[in-house]
Amino acid sequence: MILAIGGLVLCAAFAVLFFWKSAKPAKPTRVTPRRIASPPPAHREIRPVAGAPERPAPQADWGRPQETPAALAGFQILRAESLDAARKEALVAELRRIPRPPPALQKFLSREFMTTATSTELSAMVMSEPQMAAKVLATVNSPLFALKTPVSSIGQAVTFMGFNTVRSIGLQYMRNESFKAGSPELNKIFAGIWASSALASELCARLAKKLDLPDQGALATQMVLSFIGQLATCSLLPAEVALSTAKLGFLERVRLEQEKLSLGSAAMGGLLMAEWGLPPSIIDSVQAIDHVLVTPAAMASGPDGAQAALSFLCARLGERLAQGSLPDLADLDLAAEGDPDLFHCRTYLGTPALARLPDHLRAPDLLIAVAQMQQSLAERL
Repeated sequence: MILAIGGLVLCAAFAVLFFWKSAKPAKPTRVTPRRIASPPPAHREIRPVAGAPERPAPQADWGRPQETPAALAGFQILRAESLDAARKEALVAELRRIPRPPPALQKFLSREFMTTATSTELSAMVMSEPQMAAKVLATVNSPLFALKTPVSSIGQAVTFMGFNTVRSIGLQYMRNESFKAGSPELNKIFAGIWASSALASELCARLAKKLDLPDQGALATQMVLSFIGQLATCSLLPAEVALSTAKLGFLERVRLEQEKLSLGSAAMGGLLMAEWGLPPSIIDSVQAIDHVLVTPAAMASGPDGAQAALSFLCARLGERLAQGSLPDLADLDLAAEGDPDLFHCRTYLGTPALARLPDHLRAPDLLIAVAQMQQSLAERL
């Protein structure tokens, strides 16, 4: 009993001692304030630390709404569906005079061929058209590729130039076979359009790869086909009017085409491709390229809008490079670009898919390739 009472007293003593120590205020800890550097004076020049990466140049606010240029305000690209039946049939009848391209075009443009064809199948397709094969070999052995040893086979040409480049050359050949100039003046116009499309196709193929866009093969095909409408309108316009279009910007050219023919090159190309039996999905994608002129990015849908915008930009740059109004691609400054042709196209540069496009346009390998192609084309024209 005594032992039990003694144990309880001892426990109570320990409890009192514990609570007394807990209640005792803790000794404050001394904190040494950190010295915070004051901001540098406004006049002081701040230089980057040696070895530190340079900051990227500030990007333009591509998506910021701006006032539409007066030349573009209210302008619309007319569609074939807007015409009355009689006028549409009259235009189709005129377009039927343009010879159909070789039968190989159908296979070239089939979705199966674009998505699953091998280099061997492409080589066989090109060799089935001797003149097409000659065109491919002439291109690969031109100064553009600066090969030390001449290439003598289509298989080697595919290896050196790549699948999409060879297919684009084949498409250009088949397209040009349908547009034979009947006069020296018209031949000069066609040659200029061919040069524009060649430069545009090269730009589009290289930039699509850099941007990692989907369906790059289909995109290169649509780029080539987008010039069909321009060839068709020049074939139907009076010679003196067709000659004048070569000196116009894209907006003014479409305005003139619609005034003289009721439709611009996009719709005219759509009618012609329908007569040739091309799939409606390809026709729609090709026509969408020219419609970027009047369609801001906010009104476009998904990746298709980005692809159309890239093709549109490459087409306009290809024309400038071929015409000499843009002698060197390195001189292009999209941030300061004031041409109404590119007003809506610039808004697509604010989309994630094309955000890096201005940087890629300044890539050394791209500038060298374009300069070499310009020189090669100048020697042919």
